[in-house]
Amino acid sequence: MIIYGKQVVLYVLEKHPSLIKEVIFSKQIDDKTFNKFLKLGLKIQKVDNKKAQAIANGGNHQGFFLDIDVPEQSTLKQIRDLDFVLVLDGLTDMGNIGAITRSAYSLGVEGIVITGISNLKLENVARSSSGALLDMPYTVVQNTLDVANELSQSGFALLGADMDGQDVKSFKLENQKKALFLGSEGRGLSNKVIKKLDHKLSIKMANNFDSLNVSVAAGILIHELRG
Repeated sequence: MIIYGKQVVLYVLEKHPSLIKEVIFSKQIDDKTFNKFLKLGLKIQKVDNKKAQAIANGGNHQGFFLDIDVPEQSTLKQIRDLDFVLVLDGLTDMGNIGAITRSAYSLGVEGIVITGISNLKLENVARSSSGALLDMPYTVVQNTLDVANELSQSGFALLGADMDGQDVKSFKLENQKKALFLGSEGRGLSNKVIKKLDHKLSIKMANNFDSLNVSVAAGILIHELRG
């Protein structure tokens, strides 16, 4: 899969060089950085800006591209062995999924389950997560209710973001594994998923304003819940 952008490309070079299959540049880079890529012993291709724009589908590539192996998925069984996991229910915006993955990895979430999505574009998620997807155990499962049942049976407290929930700042959970469910950008969690939850949580906001981007909400909730 092709990823692009200086930050994520250099992250992969530093952290996951074994995933790299081909290096592509569309601009001159400094000798020190170029030599790091040379040491991989791989093909390095130089393309013109027109070709670069086509590869990136018009995205901001900054002249840096890598063709890398697709990161291997974990199994749901492996995810069940963790202590703090995130379940993304029906999110479709790859930028949001990537941003949530980046925050989750930074704040101590141990794994992510992505549900209810038919076309997960991993290259977009990897890029918008600044490479965190490559270090975060993840799996894709179509049915969110199956995930809820599996995690509940494995001893997880099922927590979910809901406007009518308890203020997360006052919520305490002692010595139990936790799974935080976040709903899609438009509809939030479905009623069927909400009925499965052990606790509904909300973020108290000021100025009578009740709208947060799901990736921002995720960061706040994860920060409050990590123990």
